[in-house]
Amino acid sequence: MAKVLVVTSGKGGVGKTTSTAALGAALAQSGQKVAMIDFDVGLRNLDLIMGAERRVVFDLINVIKGDAKLEQALIRDKRIETLYLLPASQTRDKDNLTDKGVERVINGLREKFDWIICDSPAGIERGATLAMRHADVAVVVTNPEVSSIRDSDRIIGLLDSKTEKAEKGEQVEKHLLLTRYDPARAQRGEILKVEDVLDILSIPLLAIIPESTEVLRSSNLGAPVTLGSPNSAPTRAYLEAVRKLQGETIVEVQKQRGLFSKLFSRRAA
Repeated sequence: MAKVLVVTSGKGGVGKTTSTAALGAALAQSGQKVAMIDFDVGLRNLDLIMGAERRVVFDLINVIKGDAKLEQALIRDKRIETLYLLPASQTRDKDNLTDKGVERVINGLREKFDWIICDSPAGIERGATLAMRHADVAVVVTNPEVSSIRDSDRIIGLLDSKTEKAEKGEQVEKHLLLTRYDPARAQRGEILKVEDVLDILSIPLLAIIPESTEVLRSSNLGAPVTLGSPNSAPTRAYLEAVRKLQGETIVEVQKQRGLFSKLFSRRAA
């Protein structure tokens, strides 16, 4: 039975889609069978990063509305045979996403894959809540900036209140992925330090993805950074994240709650 993982964050531009592609490719490279679902209906970028934009025939909305079978819409990656993509629609809006339709898609994938990775759109509206609805595991992506962290704090509240697991009195397993981190800038006080971010969000650190041009370069070439730049620092960090997701012990940095934590008040929706 597959694990459903949502890659989420309230703020746009923090690296959710690039992280979905990198984690999905790394999991598939480790021998897992992986399906990635793009929930960003109306925009659709995961297919671009995967270099599959010209291979899209059917999409998530086609499957939900019964215009295509799941098997017809899934695109198998040409580089890793155990990696598949279910693209979003560019011509429909988020109102076409339905609770029952998404549930049917997730259930259809559970028996065939080891991991289902849901690439969430930015914000806290329908697309984002449906992307996290069936999650067993959540990777909360954030930059070391106050606005990004505040939005991530809000998302953690939704994971604790608006998911199937929450409704059953259970908890979604949550991990923090800190992206675009530059230690020199943190030392100068231009961005928050790792310990400050962990102090505010209080979930285990999965990995720190350093600021690097390799991520953008790989994306522009239609490849996850783990494939496009296999020896880069971001790739090493994503591979570490995947090892932890598969069961290695996650070491959490623990500090006393400080000044920054007083600026935030997490509320469930």
